[in-house]
Amino acid sequence: QVSLVESGGGSVQAGGSLRLSCAVPGFTYSNYCMGWVRQAPGEEREGVAVIESDGDTSYADSVRGRFTISRDVAKNTVDLQMNSLKPEDTAMYYCAAASDTYGLTLRPQAYSDWGQGTQVTVSS
Repeated sequence: QVSLVESGGGSVQAGGSLRLSCAVPGFTYSNYCMGWVRQAPGEEREGVAVIESDGDTSYADSVRGRFTISRDVAKNTVDLQMNSLKPEDTAMYYCAAASDTYGLTLRPQAYSDWGQGTQVTVSS
């Protein structure tokens, strides 16, 4: 099984920005939806953004207007640009893949392949 590899996490003050990147094996995932799922300590996993192979996107209400997901097929990457970060955005962020039969889903249960995660910490 091929692993997804995230990078770009870190610590930032509230109002700041971070950009996460996920290295995606293009051959394997060309017909998948790629998403970003986060999990804060003591909380359940929450899908925050997803992108289909045709470029359609969907966002959780909690991040809409602040986060942008994008996909670079040539570079085999899926990025998450996070602006206007809030302390409640603090979490481990995972890149994940779901078969496109699920459509634009934010349900973590739909994702079959996961990266190891990258920590995002936002201080007030």
